[in-house]
Amino acid sequence: MRIISGKFKGRRFHPPADKWPTRPTTDFAKEGLFNVLNNLLDFEAVHVLDLFGGTGSHSYEFISRGCTDVTYVDKFPACAAFVQKTAIELGIENHLRIVRGDVFKFIETCARQFDYIFAGPPYPLPTIDTIPDLIFQYNLLTDDGLFVLEHDPSHSYKNHPHFWQERHYGKTIFSFFVKKLLE
Repeated sequence: MRIISGKFKGRRFHPPADKWPTRPTTDFAKEGLFNVLNNLLDFEAVHVLDLFGGTGSHSYEFISRGCTDVTYVDKFPACAAFVQKTAIELGIENHLRIVRGDVFKFIETCARQFDYIFAGPPYPLPTIDTIPDLIFQYNLLTDDGLFVLEHDPSHSYKNHPHFWQERHYGKTIFSFFVKKLLE
């Protein structure tokens, strides 16, 4: 995996392969997503929440582009340890808050809002369809914020009241949600 753009552009990182509990977003899909986000976000000004953060790829991409406030959440100790190690290697540990814990408990107890929230859960997660509702129920998104959920074609969120649009990159789909639908 590599960082696509920003000050760490081209930097590669290699998570352990054996028994790794993640499904990292492909570089193709991540590049497509960030091409869209380039037109929607001021990377240097946003507060980011990366749920089911896995390898930290999404977090590194934001920090590489100038973001100084990223919160990463994942329950797997090996993932959190890998992200901590990578953050130190990149010298970004002051910009990355690592929370090792259950994403759903984090959502329920989080006392702040974010301008951009990304969730990349395991596709077969039985509770994947509850994630958009929880983000809005617990008011984690700022009024002008953007929430992106990564999923596969077996899920559709087009009827969700906060759904805005979706983008397809092979079998990877990103559904975009906003508090108030954009004109």
